[in-house]
Amino acid sequence: MNNYTREDILKMVRDEDVGFIRLQFTDIFGTLKNVAVTASQLEKALDGGCMFDGSAIDGFADVEDSDMYLRPDLSTFAIFPWRPQQGKVARLICDVYKADGTAFESDPRFILQQVVGQVREEGYELNVGPECEFFLFHTDDDGLPTTLTHECAGYFDLGPLDLGENARRDMVLTLEDMGFEIEASHHEMAPAQHEIDFKYDEALTTADNIMTFKLVVKTIAKRHGLHATFMPKPKYGTNGSGMHLNMSLDKGGINVFSDTEDEKGLSREAYHFVGGIIKHIKAISFITNPSVNSFKRLVPGYEAPAYIAWSTKNRTPLIRIPAARDGDVRVELRSPDPSANPYLALSVCLAAGMDGIHNEIMPPQSVDCNIYKMTEEHRREAGIDALPGSLLEAVRAFEEDAFIKGVLGEDLSEKLIKAKTEEYRDYRGQVTEWEIEKYLHRI
Repeated sequence: MNNYTREDILKMVRDEDVGFIRLQFTDIFGTLKNVAVTASQLEKALDGGCMFDGSAIDGFADVEDSDMYLRPDLSTFAIFPWRPQQGKVARLICDVYKADGTAFESDPRFILQQVVGQVREEGYELNVGPECEFFLFHTDDDGLPTTLTHECAGYFDLGPLDLGENARRDMVLTLEDMGFEIEASHHEMAPAQHEIDFKYDEALTTADNIMTFKLVVKTIAKRHGLHATFMPKPKYGTNGSGMHLNMSLDKGGINVFSDTEDEKGLSREAYHFVGGIIKHIKAISFITNPSVNSFKRLVPGYEAPAYIAWSTKNRTPLIRIPAARDGDVRVELRSPDPSANPYLALSVCLAAGMDGIHNEIMPPQSVDCNIYKMTEEHRREAGIDALPGSLLEAVRAFEEDAFIKGVLGEDLSEKLIKAKTEEYRDYRGQVTEWEIEKYLHRI
């Protein structure tokens, strides 16, 4: 995190010939929004004087109370490397405030700040390393996205099989220019599917980085004549895209998940953190898997988790504890997908894990065999439950979990429930090509 001052920002804008500054924020559905101001208006913007109509942003405000203000977080200043070198374009990520000067309680970034602040008061710091997957598809003659690709590469393949290699390279270089530490990038399992991993950081910075990452990937893909999508399951019959969250909890700079005397190498805090997430996972799924399409990824057969279990030995359960190096124990939650609002996703995961620690919630016995090869009877005997099978099931689970709803607050919870229930009903009323092919000629 950069500790820029107001004077630092003004000086960098002058020295780097920055002509425009984009004031960015994220709506309740995880969509990045922004307004651009010229360098001449920057001082006003830094004073929180940029007003916008909150009623024009889905889920933000009613017309009767719509005046909202953007307050830039100075540590997030960055110059876009892909914009012109004369009259450069920079960005500042902002918090949303109401006209009375108080924080907008349903601003996703504010919600994560609140959860992180509460945990810090106890001396803890959550570090998160995301694994963000995406697809690169062709565009049509009008520049609109398709689901077409010429490539047939698979996991860890390289060029010439990997036709997205050059685009991915440019994405990595651009991200590094913006201060990211890229740990790895590679082709994923499905044709046209890719993954770029950047180094873990504290929760708020990681959520900011995920939003920036998605913007960079989409921007550079377009420059290569491609469309990058973070849709969880864009094609039938192949793997979908996940956003695994690797989480560790520090206290005084020490990873508290590690205990070398435990047979699995886990501390009591680690067990309880896992227990808290498992307790609340069905409601969490409403946030980490927020679309109709999300649940088409969470089916057996394509590596995404479908059952609620954990393990230190295999990759089929919901939660995996990867092999630790030098006491670097982390909890990998494998169900989230990249369509999730990262601020809300990290909020509910951290809150659920801390609920486990506060109430000493032990997880069930670990499952160290391939869950997908177990029969339904064996899973039932082992007490292995399934994740929600649809967006509507996730809505209902969220409605019933007062703790997770409390993390988001009543206002945002009700807005999301209403919006996602309507989304599912709209989807349910659609007639698909599958149905036409299956039934039209028979009935």
